[in-house]
Amino acid sequence: MKHNGSMIGFKRPDGQEVQGYLASPAQPQGAPAIVVIQEWWGLNDQIRGVADRLARCGYLALVPDLYRGKSTVEEEEAHHLMEGLNFGDAVSQDIAGAVAYLKQRSAKVAITGFCMGGALTLLALGQNRDLAAGVVWYGMPPLEYIDASTIKVPVQAHWATQDAFFPIANADALEAKLREAGADLDFHRYLAHHGFANETAVGPGRIPGTQHDAVWSEHAWDRTLTFFGRLLWS
Repeated sequence: MKHNGSMIGFKRPDGQEVQGYLASPAQPQGAPAIVVIQEWWGLNDQIRGVADRLARCGYLALVPDLYRGKSTVEEEEAHHLMEGLNFGDAVSQDIAGAVAYLKQRSAKVAITGFCMGGALTLLALGQNRDLAAGVVWYGMPPLEYIDASTIKVPVQAHWATQDAFFPIANADALEAKLREAGADLDFHRYLAHHGFANETAVGPGRIPGTQHDAVWSEHAWDRTLTFFGRLLWS
């Protein structure tokens, strides 16, 4: 798969350098920016494709390499890589560094993430004051890790009602907790399985419980681009 972006280096708040995949739009001057957070597979072709898609829509998109060059197609290894990731460090350092890098180039920076990246997106939205909005795709941390009062910007989320990894009841509980705190929410539910927006979740090699759904994926992407368009270009 040919990608139009390139790997770049950026600094974390603690001074360490991290790599990331940066996709730029045709008109980068004045373009808003989006941090894209990987699924548990790592910085692979599929998530590069998400950044490329956002760049084609006019955004500067940066995917921080949370696994430091590692990626996998094996469920067991992906689980191992995710278990080895320090979520607190990823949010306060890697993601914060990515936001700061983009903030130097764009007036408005948002964040989106898938599966594990959805959980990290929610945590980042609660911690980073430089983010203007966030879109969560079928992933969340345990509820007790979220301080709803700290999420001050609009959040859109896409959930699968048949999700075997993140049960829909948990998404309902998350929505209730955030609404009680007065968060600006736009939650959507789809009759789909986990990973429905991941076009590689098809065929015999796919993980049981994940299934791409082209129709719901396009519907969710339309909502995402409308949401970002409304909040980031004004």
